[in-house]
Amino acid sequence: MAVRLQRDDFDIGREIDHLVAGRTSIGAAVTFTGLVRDMIGDQRILDMELEHYPAMAQAELERIEAEARQRWPMLEGTTIIHRYGTLAPGDRIVLVITLSSHRQAAFDANNFIMDFLKTRAPFWKKERLASGNAQWVEAKDKDDEATRRWHQD
Repeated sequence: MAVRLQRDDFDIGREIDHLVAGRTSIGAAVTFTGLVRDMIGDQRILDMELEHYPAMAQAELERIEAEARQRWPMLEGTTIIHRYGTLAPGDRIVLVITLSSHRQAAFDANNFIMDFLKTRAPFWKKERLASGNAQWVEAKDKDDEATRRWHQD
């Protein structure tokens, strides 16, 4: 179980290999990788600045990960990596890996972690546009809706 905040990029294959090493009871490894898009609507994005409060972000991601482990006891491993700093279109922002003996738990836990990461983790994104403008990325209603489905179980 690892939660990391970092400026540098990550190697997805290396992270998976590290997490599954020596674990033969795993039946599924599910990954989600979030990337910086190059367009927002009809405007081209030059780059994105991700800001955060390090201690708060670390603690919140650890809470989300612990909630996933409690909800899916068969989770055998998780990795959450979130980058900060200036990122260009195509750069990786976030990686979530979930391991389980059965695939459904790995898929569900991965979705759960991402849904709550989007709504609870204290990260702020500012997009710098080709037009010369910059805009803060606002919270989306659909992200809040995604978290509500987990409260209906």
